Amino acid sequence: MTPEQTAGAVRASVSEIGTAFSESPRTLRRARLLGLSGWAFHVAGRAGALGDVRAETVAAALGFIAPEAVADGWDGALRVAGPADVAAHNLAECCRWGVENLGDFPRVSRLVELAGRVVEAADPAGMPLFAAWRAMPVPDDSPGARAAVLLLLLREHRAGAHLLAVRASGMTPLEAIIAGPEGEGGALAYGWSPPFPPAEPLIRRSLWADAVADGITSGAYAVLGVAERVELVGLLESTVARLRAVPAGDLDDPVGGRAEPGSRHADRSP
Repeated sequence: MTPEQTAGAVRASVSEIGTAFSESPRTLRRARLLGLSGWAFHVAGRAGALGDVRAETVAAALGFIAPEAVADGWDGALRVAGPADVAAHNLAECCRWGVENLGDFPRVSRLVELAGRVVEAADPAGMPLFAAWRAMPVPDDSPGARAAVLLLLLREHRAGAHLLAVRASGMTPLEAIIAGPEGEGGALAYGWSPPFPPAEPLIRRSLWADAVADGITSGAYAVLGVAERVELVGLLESTVARLRAVPAGDLDDPVGGRAEPGSRHADRSP
């Protein structure tokens, strides 16, 4: 398994695990306790690592979310708390989720070891969100918490690489969403408004962008040997299977609930 193949093989697992955290009702409950909507917590919780910047800067870093939707969430969050504070709460929730959902995974320490080496080796050039998150101190050093944070970082690394690849392909972020599996529904969820471009003429460039993103992120996976890359892919797939088979306790939390279903709520990097 080459580094490029590894980058492509882990993409779906990292995305699914990240969605399980970001859409967890207990994660969204933290937003309400802070006086934030789920959308404001998503935008500021993710981009707050950048610090006190303008909404236009946040939109540029996030890339795939419509600028107006970014401004809605960012400005709404700033009326309640500082961006660094919201990011810190988001990181604490990530650690909490990791302890509760990954802490008893039989090989979590090995997952932490392999993912940690990849994250440390990753080149942050052109990826401000990844760089900002990697620089943040982690409040919990337990294996489950560390695993969750490392997966968050791998997700931000891929999202940054994908944004670079999309722009290199000549597509706009909106066109990349339309050409992806979520299509117009994903575009609406990210705050874009119709009319939307047709998907079919964009598919070839979208596939090219995915391959380029694999190439950009592959350098980080090159730090592992071939057997270790195969092992990491297997560990991530096992983690996803475990999360699917054993419902997390907070998924049944009656105080929880999804933020704004069918609208701007999900952390789904195309």
